[in-house]
Amino acid sequence: MKNKIKKKAELIVEKLDIPRDTVLDLPKITVISNSEITIENHKGITTFESNEIKVKTSIGVLEILGENFEISFVGGTTIVLNGSFNAIGYKKNE
Repeated sequence: MKNKIKKKAELIVEKLDIPRDTVLDLPKITVISNSEITIENHKGITTFESNEIKVKTSIGVLEILGENFEISFVGGTTIVLNGSFNAIGYKKNE
């Protein structure tokens, strides 16, 4: 049933030309070089260490590896991270 509703929502978003990330609660990730990442529509930080960050999203856990991580902004469902990023990947929700 959930899948059917999601497919209908995607069709409506496509027909009305509405931003998908907002309507479908999808994460939007903006990476600037290897030093800044903005994550919108996140569901919370599960791990924050100087070399690893894990952020929950509606489609899975976003894992960021690197060094010298700092949170420069948190507001609502947006977070901005700074540091030296080596890898960014998802662990899919099951």
